[in-house]
Amino acid sequence: MARRIPPTTAVAVVFVAALFMAIMDTTIVNVAVPAIGEDFGVPASGLGGVNIGYLVSLAVFIPVAGWLSDRYGTRRVFLAALVAFTGASALCAMSTSLEQLTLYRILQGAGGGLLVPVGQTMLFRAYPPAERIKAQRALMVPTAIAPAVGPVLGGWLCDAVSWHWVFLVNLPVGAAAVVFGLLFLPDYRLDRPGRFDLLGFLLAGGGLSLTLYALANGAGDGWGTTGILVPLLLGVAALGAMVLVERRIRMPMLDLELFRDRLFRANTIVMFPLSAVFLGTVWLYPMFLQEALGFDAFESGLATWPEAVGVMAAAQIAPRLYRRIGPRWLMVGGSAGMGVCVAVMTGFTTATSPWVLRGVLFVLGYCIGHVMMSAQNAAFATIPGPSTGRAATVFNMQRQLGGAFGTALIATLLTAVGTTTVTAGATTANLSAYYAGFVLCTGLALVSAVAALFVSDKDALGVERPGRGRHARTGKAAASPAS
Repeated sequence: MARRIPPTTAVAVVFVAALFMAIMDTTIVNVAVPAIGEDFGVPASGLGGVNIGYLVSLAVFIPVAGWLSDRYGTRRVFLAALVAFTGASALCAMSTSLEQLTLYRILQGAGGGLLVPVGQTMLFRAYPPAERIKAQRALMVPTAIAPAVGPVLGGWLCDAVSWHWVFLVNLPVGAAAVVFGLLFLPDYRLDRPGRFDLLGFLLAGGGLSLTLYALANGAGDGWGTTGILVPLLLGVAALGAMVLVERRIRMPMLDLELFRDRLFRANTIVMFPLSAVFLGTVWLYPMFLQEALGFDAFESGLATWPEAVGVMAAAQIAPRLYRRIGPRWLMVGGSAGMGVCVAVMTGFTTATSPWVLRGVLFVLGYCIGHVMMSAQNAAFATIPGPSTGRAATVFNMQRQLGGAFGTALIATLLTAVGTTTVTAGATTANLSAYYAGFVLCTGLALVSAVAALFVSDKDALGVERPGRGRHARTGKAAASPAS
């Protein structure tokens, strides 16, 4: 069948659908945990494996995404990951025991771990550098809406139908994306991708999964407990060993030589605290609304919508400002604006007008949108085409770590301060704990703003440079469509 859709459009459509499912799945399951526990006769404290298995599997497969897409082609790997994610969603919905559900969530994480970096590789190989900032508009839709939709949709489905539907909702989107991809998705691959770096995969996947496990559970289980301290130390040690090993291998799983590119290095540094603030506030703010201000789950989900609207508004404006102002000042201003918005949240009380809440969330989303679009585009501006797959892997791995790091820091802070107080036998919310979390996010946003000062507008605005070091060696084969 002749392709009648431009490759750029096909890539954008399929990637947006897959990205929406992958991001939403990280939040929609949280509200279903009580219902799942009640159905299986397991207390909520015993359901940690449902999410932990997903996150660990996600972490393990992120490092291998670049090599797989270079070796087998982005189209084949992406569609296989999409089928795995969608099929695992169906299996999760049909689970009859907690063990089955945990196993299928691990399979779902394997697909999700490949979707984002491989999809990003397709995007940056399909779009020329001058048009990539426009392509980021499409990516802002799932990035902004999915975290807000997850809790709202998950809560409604659990109340109206059953917890099984938080997984079944993925099926129509996934099936449609697979069919569309089979018909129209182009393929990008390297002629000589190199040998599989097994040691690098084991160290990167193992270190990342152990570290994420510890970060996800440290606040609840206690950072000094053996079950957290041992995985954390082993994970950090594995990641340290991975750095040493990968720098000595000609074709590494994680191409750390990418950090020799000053533009890529600067933008990854910006994205780490940015991801911590973005995912940290997405996790903290709904909890603050429910536990401290008395919102119910559905109302708190709706209250996050202005942030999504702000991100989408930025998606329309940022491409026009990108070349006119330059990514550096868009990121500096956006990160500083994020810090101001989160700082303002320390003044929110039950007496605060809902319109003030919405207005601040809109501005926060608007600032986040400018930073994310600029950083994601500028990071790849000087990366040679054959290296985009490995660059996407590194970029997404540190982004995943940044989000987990921010959430873990906030959770630890809330645990240390205490989210409730008891006065005369009455338990009330301790607003100071949530305010402390907002202050922490403010500091991280300012770190992102300072890091953005080191982004070079000259490099980001389309100055082509030849590959250097290992990039020059791996760039023998051009990554061209092969469909």
